[in-house]
Amino acid sequence: MHHRSHRRATAGAALAGLTALVGACGSNAHQTSPTTVASTTTSATTVVATSASVTTVASTASGASSSTAAPASTPSGPPSPLTGLPSANAATLGRPALVVKINNHPLARPQIGLNQADVVFEEEVEGITRFAAVFQSTDSTPVGPVRSARTSDVDIVAQLSHPLFAWSGGNAGVQRAISRADLTDVGASAHYEPGGFFRDNRGHPGIAVEHTLFADTVKLFAEAPAGQGAPAPLFTYRAAGVASTGDAVGTVKLAMDGTPVEYTWDANVKGWARTEYGTPHVDDKGVRVAPANVVILFTNYRRSPADPKSPEAITIGHGDAWVLTDGKIVKGTWDRPDGAKPATLTDASGQAIALTPGRTWVELPRPGEGTAA
Repeated sequence: MHHRSHRRATAGAALAGLTALVGACGSNAHQTSPTTVASTTTSATTVVATSASVTTVASTASGASSSTAAPASTPSGPPSPLTGLPSANAATLGRPALVVKINNHPLARPQIGLNQADVVFEEEVEGITRFAAVFQSTDSTPVGPVRSARTSDVDIVAQLSHPLFAWSGGNAGVQRAISRADLTDVGASAHYEPGGFFRDNRGHPGIAVEHTLFADTVKLFAEAPAGQGAPAPLFTYRAAGVASTGDAVGTVKLAMDGTPVEYTWDANVKGWARTEYGTPHVDDKGVRVAPANVVILFTNYRRSPADPKSPEAITIGHGDAWVLTDGKIVKGTWDRPDGAKPATLTDASGQAIALTPGRTWVELPRPGEGTAA
């Protein structure tokens, strides 16, 4: 399959003539005909905070993106647990993590909410990838397209201190695994109306139904059990004025089992500009995905017990790690003996690898699926 950069201005031409198409594997709750729904919620912002600065990214007609840094007001509150940035909103500081499974099928792009998530995990599924977007310090109304879970998600979310988990279904084995996992289920099957789930084909009546489900993080957070608090931090961050370590790098490429992904350092936005299938990865407002950090955990996969055709990431254990931060690459290892805790990242000398405060993407490629130049 070939990726296209789906913008609202061009999506009609890109998808014209398509009839109902089969998306990525996995069942979906509410398998009904898609209905165009006009969202009345606030659209995703076009301002991306990648580190201590705020960067406005403007889309160009060619499909690439241009970017200009804008001065940012500096919040003075305590750091948010999943970004290390000072919190600008005391109301969100103590709330739990919310994990939303987001579709990465070509027909699901452009996604909404990836640039608002504190952390995004990218896992391999069946020849493509899927995202587990983690929200805590910010919201996205709406967010999606929301997609089905995988057994890989059980160990991914276990490190997030019993998070909320928003998803759109799975086969019977996956549903049993999620029901036993350390999370609060706010998926579409049981929380469709309270979670603000809705169908929107975004003007493409022939699109397959599994690419049309959206939710609202504000309403999903409202489903949190009373007393459920914030997650423990996943990463160590550098203090202000502390220099980064590592070697300068231009572009890092990941195969991701059939989904070619690239990250290139953009000094103007102080982030790692993401590319998929050779095309800049942008959200629904044309804003380029460019997180402050990319943590690459080379991960073995096994057959999922829920479906032998589906891979399951083995994220408890250890392996090689590459950390992209501040224009540099730090090569080391990851070690996670306890599923309730995040992986420890250490460099070649055994020292902890510290990230730039800001948003982080965590990639889970198989060993040998990465190159750096």
